[in-house]
Amino acid sequence: MKERIYLDYAATTPVDPRVVERMLPFFTGTFGNPSSVHWFGQQAEAALESARETVAGALGAQPDEIVFTSCGTESDNLAIRGMAFTQREKTGAQRIITTPVEHHAVLHTVEQLVELNGFKMDLLPVDQYGMVDPEDLRHALRDDVALVSIMYANNEIGTINPMAEIGKLCRQRGVPLHSDAVQAAAHLPMNVVRDQIDLLAIGAHKFYGPKGVGALAVRKNIGLHPSQTGGGQENGRRAGTQNIPYIIGLAEALKLTVNDLEARRRQHIAKRDRLIAGVLGNVPGSRLTGHPTERLPNHASFAFERLDGNHLLMLLDAAGFACSSGSACKVGDPKPSSVLNAIGLSQAWTLGSLRVTLGESTTLDQIESFIEVLPSLVNKVRGAA
Repeated sequence: MKERIYLDYAATTPVDPRVVERMLPFFTGTFGNPSSVHWFGQQAEAALESARETVAGALGAQPDEIVFTSCGTESDNLAIRGMAFTQREKTGAQRIITTPVEHHAVLHTVEQLVELNGFKMDLLPVDQYGMVDPEDLRHALRDDVALVSIMYANNEIGTINPMAEIGKLCRQRGVPLHSDAVQAAAHLPMNVVRDQIDLLAIGAHKFYGPKGVGALAVRKNIGLHPSQTGGGQENGRRAGTQNIPYIIGLAEALKLTVNDLEARRRQHIAKRDRLIAGVLGNVPGSRLTGHPTERLPNHASFAFERLDGNHLLMLLDAAGFACSSGSACKVGDPKPSSVLNAIGLSQAWTLGSLRVTLGESTTLDQIESFIEVLPSLVNKVRGAA
């Protein structure tokens, strides 16, 4: 069998063996319900609160500001819905500011609030790299704004937003700021105090933790309507018995990520830049999408002129390379990437997106193999058009 090379680490990551080892005792040994008052429950609760302290330290938050959820998507949903309803109840504000390049966990949530609950949505423009200009936000902030939601780093094109400037503007106007940091937390130092972010969402499986667990940092003393009610867990913000093994896994994975952040960043950038240079130098009609420097260190994304991105993905998979596309295509029903539309690319380019994201196991030899194979596959797709 040919070697299969995984280049889709922005989609998900394998669980670090050290994380698995840390999780295992909490499936069978320390298995109690943390809400129970007996010894078994107390042991589970102690582990839960220790994990909360670890996550808080990694995000620059306080332990009682951490809410554990089932994933990054739930964290985004809880933040946006919870804050929108709180702000409308408190101030009457019902306008939500976001961007057209957000993850669907954000955009679809805001769209539903507009459709079903009478909120209004303002979409900030982004530049050719998918980045928000803080000046545009400054002009959009008014008394009727309930919430601003701007992603820390884009999942499709890798661009990093100037979150500290954005946070400063929102704090000056007293408007809560939510940021989807699901991609960013794996690669960038997070600090909600430094960046003045009121609600920060993460998901464990993006940084070598398990799928099915996330967290939301919620600044102290701001209200947040729960979107899930019941037993009042997580300080009344997210009801349901906590998934202790997975929460332990999230905390361990995040701790390891923070400890290795700088060394991993340097390694990723060297490999990423070789990949970008190799693709752009060997594939005619190709362009880098996203910011050339202010981008996630492991993230390379491209657009190819006059090319079906999904067809290319299938050929890459057959050649042993697992990558992804930003295009929401289905066979026979191609649709352009909304992110590439938002950054101003023409239709000739928006169907031909390719995202290549690197991980700890990615080698330079694998990247060279990818660069060698890609041009012929692109030509094959174009020849079949």
